[in-house]
Amino acid sequence: MPLGKIFKQEEDLLVMSSVGSSAVENMSWYSSEYEGQLSVDVYQTKDSLVVRSTMAGVKPEDLEITLNDDVITIRGKRYQEQEVPKEDYIYQECYWGGFSRSIVLPVEVVSAKAKANLKNGILTVILPKAEKRPSAVSVAVNTED
Repeated sequence: MPLGKIFKQEEDLLVMSSVGSSAVENMSWYSSEYEGQLSVDVYQTKDSLVVRSTMAGVKPEDLEITLNDDVITIRGKRYQEQEVPKEDYIYQECYWGGFSRSIVLPVEVVSAKAKANLKNGILTVILPKAEKRPSAVSVAVNTED
């Protein structure tokens, strides 16, 4: 029995494990315009929100990070350095191509002070939290004579 089988769907050849579930064979979601969803970790410190993601093989010039109101969007593209004919693959699990992720931020941030760093294939975006304004304010009452 061969290790994998090749089938044609929406003009793309995909290599699938022959021992996989039948659900894997129904990949109607896949097309050449498919944009992968980026996996992220989001956590907070006392002063900032931090968004981290693995970016193996992605160059800084291939990344775009935008902040719009309370949403951060990270978009980029991962290029395959070596072209391997589809029929030569036994498994193809690495994602090559465009990817993006939009995240609704749980707190207000100062967009103008956001910083991003790409080191050892890890993207770290630091979003300083906006200062909280007191919700209750005392108002002095003056008397008129």
